[in-house]
Amino acid sequence: MNLSQFTGNELKYLEMVMNQESWSATGGSWNHTLEQEFCKKFEVKYAIAMNSGTAPLHAALVAAGIGPGDEVISPALTVIMDSAATLHAGATPVYADVDPDTFNIDPKDIARKITSKTKAIIAVALYGLSPHMDEIMGLAEAAGLIVIEDNAEHYPSDIKGHFASYSFEASKHISCGEGGMLVTNNEKYAERARKVSGHGYKSLTASDGRVKLNEDEFQNPKYKRHEIIGWNYRMPEFNAAIALAQLERIEALIFMRQESAKYLKEAMAGCDYLIPQMEVFCHPNTYYTLGVRYEGKDWEGFRKAYIANGGDGFYGAWSVPYLEPALADLYKGDCPVAESLQPKLMQFKTNYRDLAVAAEKADALYKTIKGVK
Repeated sequence: MNLSQFTGNELKYLEMVMNQESWSATGGSWNHTLEQEFCKKFEVKYAIAMNSGTAPLHAALVAAGIGPGDEVISPALTVIMDSAATLHAGATPVYADVDPDTFNIDPKDIARKITSKTKAIIAVALYGLSPHMDEIMGLAEAAGLIVIEDNAEHYPSDIKGHFASYSFEASKHISCGEGGMLVTNNEKYAERARKVSGHGYKSLTASDGRVKLNEDEFQNPKYKRHEIIGWNYRMPEFNAAIALAQLERIEALIFMRQESAKYLKEAMAGCDYLIPQMEVFCHPNTYYTLGVRYEGKDWEGFRKAYIANGGDGFYGAWSVPYLEPALADLYKGDCPVAESLQPKLMQFKTNYRDLAVAAEKADALYKTIKGVK
């Protein structure tokens, strides 16, 4: 099966954007259409398109009223952007440790980290696997906390948090270079998040990000535009058109990643030093990447051997956020599992556009395993 990531309606839709009068989300229709289709696909009431996968996290926190003096719990094994969004909202990041088998945030450690200052939890679906959302929502409901599902690397079949965010960055399931989406079933949160992400225009609603629909009103010098001070997180119409074309076949794109991961896992079957991220059958993995814990003695040597055998190489996991130079002098963490797990992780590519290529890379992995003592 050969399914390129960019051979749907991308070029057709881009040409349609080029030929329309408005290229801005403030007056165009592609963002609006993308949002409506996203709602249908994932059975949510409101979707707000934004210019990155980080912007929805920040907008969600601000929309929920989280700010200075508040604490936001996020996993100690994830990108720094969850911490950055918390800091941009004026709140303080607090880190919960992770499960050594699923690599996702550990609800037991969340419970230990909740204080009177805690106001939200960011639950990351690492590598395409949802965390234990039922347990997390139970903790949140008991403590009156907001839950944001960071689904930058995942496309779940259902959404349980108060918000969920997605990324359309170049390596993600839906890719338009840069972009993101925030979804919620709460009208008040949706309207607030849209205003936060769109310069605070008072005419923005939970369901519509267009502000230039009534020219007689908008062009009048007496018109007062801004209800609050917000940010400019709007998605360009070009990006929205590409994202829409990919949303139309998201199931096929996910299937390609799942099959690629299957080939790789078959290649490492029986290998006692390569341990894939645990399968949780009630939460199907959409495999942004195949995460593997390496229990061998030479991480870099194994990577070099894999490349020599025809493999693509693989990425190491990002540093634990509170160990990054930007945060190391400001925030401390106590997450021994994440700290010990992070140097061992291997992230194998799954976004192949041809399953024959994925099979070749799996064969290269099999040869590497057989050749390494």
